[in-house]
Amino acid sequence: MRVIDLIHHSEKTAFSFEILPPLKGTSIEKVYQTIDTLREFDPKYINITTHRSEYVYKELGNGLFQRSRLRRRPGTVAVAAAIQNKYDITVVPHILCSGFTREETEYVLLDLQFLNITDLLVLRGDKAKHETTFKPEGDGYYHAIELQEQINNFNKGIFVDGSEMKATTTPFSYGVACYPEKHEEAPNMESDLYWLKRKVEAGAEYAVTQLFYDNEKYFRFVERVKAAGINVPIIPGIKPLKKLSQLSVIPKTFKVDLPDALVKEVTKCKNDEEVTHVGVEWCVAQCRELMSYGVPSIHFYSIGAVDSIKEVAKAIF
Repeated sequence: MRVIDLIHHSEKTAFSFEILPPLKGTSIEKVYQTIDTLREFDPKYINITTHRSEYVYKELGNGLFQRSRLRRRPGTVAVAAAIQNKYDITVVPHILCSGFTREETEYVLLDLQFLNITDLLVLRGDKAKHETTFKPEGDGYYHAIELQEQINNFNKGIFVDGSEMKATTTPFSYGVACYPEKHEEAPNMESDLYWLKRKVEAGAEYAVTQLFYDNEKYFRFVERVKAAGINVPIIPGIKPLKKLSQLSVIPKTFKVDLPDALVKEVTKCKNDEEVTHVGVEWCVAQCRELMSYGVPSIHFYSIGAVDSIKEVAKAIF
């Protein structure tokens, strides 16, 4: 079943989470440990992130450095296939504009098609660390909606060069990202909503939010989404706080606000263990309020927070 069908057919608020592929040269066992920890809560699907290559510099010993490209976390397609095979859970690999040419994207789609993995999360992705503004790779795309167009054409049996496929199989279904507190590069919320509506009109079946800690921002965002005529599920993306350092890291990294009440409780903590306890309590209350609001699904960002998510899931599912 497609993700949208899994959400609609769930008898209660659906549970899902996101994982990273292992670092290059390391085992997939840590991924399996995460899934084993959270499997009891009946995840409807698991997202697998995709990571672009980046420049690394190797000292040559003569005062010079050699610049080369490296993907630290390859294997999204393989990890998705391994999870689907081992657990029989729907997998949703991320597919990016960032770091990929059109032909490279086409090869990813072909590989996924051969593996019968047909759910995607379509994203522009982050700019490279060495860039001040986002730049596509080669003839790649600036915007997620352009990537959607390639996927839509692929679904119709048309390759990126315009030639036709000799055989087609199950078409891809996909969701996109959205931002209750506005994408950092959007000039205003109206512009952000305009592009979300365009992405839905182009075929996105649902949208998953950037993480947030203030439910009122999510509720106001959903109201504005509906008023704009966007009629797809808006799935809240949630991550419990774990560390004192996150008081500054999270707003800086994800461009979101932390509620004053949460900040006050965290600043009372003497160590990260106490912060973890506060983070779980806040997340449980946040999720319960979202569930009472009637959200169809809650999606957890599990990186570095698996044990906390397990405690939250115990309390709400």
